[in-house]
Amino acid sequence: MFELILNNPISAALIGLGGLALVFGAILGFAAVKFKVEGDPIVVQLDALLPQTQCGQCGHPGCRPYAEGIANGEAINKCPPGGQATINAIASLLDVEAPSLDEEHGQEAELKTVAYIREDECIGCTKCIQACPVDAILGAAKQMHTVIVDECTGCDLCVEPCPVDCIDMLIVEPTVSDWHWTKPAQSAAALATQIIATDRLNSNNDEGRAA
Repeated sequence: MFELILNNPISAALIGLGGLALVFGAILGFAAVKFKVEGDPIVVQLDALLPQTQCGQCGHPGCRPYAEGIANGEAINKCPPGGQATINAIASLLDVEAPSLDEEHGQEAELKTVAYIREDECIGCTKCIQACPVDAILGAAKQMHTVIVDECTGCDLCVEPCPVDCIDMLIVEPTVSDWHWTKPAQSAAALATQIIATDRLNSNNDEGRAA
């Protein structure tokens, strides 16, 4: 065996490198398990409730930093894309009263929008690509750009940098797959109470007539 290794220096080098790779791989694997940093579970839950537009309207560079800020005591009403629904969900998670949206950071959009590039006017400057926080714009320098509609979050950060003003924010019309019934103003429990009270009143009237 040793004679074979001595007679084949290339094989010996490969075996040596393989052995070192195994040793260092085992060390790195052990270190990854031993020194693993656990994420804050409340931050993970808060981040999941935020809309992931990465628009920066809250004053943070993305939804994850804002979730960390909320976990550290920051106000929960700074997210216009999420709107009142997101504020209510976060308030429920944290067991606090839900405030109204802070309009200093923007107003809640009633309908979802996406960016649309008028491609015949695009000069290929790539400024919109650099501004997009979710990489939803395809293109290259001096080439036409286009928006991946399914990836666009409607943050409109690409609109202002465009030097030729060829980007529009278009309303996304609801489809069968994403349309929902409008929720009633009263809760289901309140409606049930009213129905029961009405039934009870009718029952009392019927008993009075029978008597």
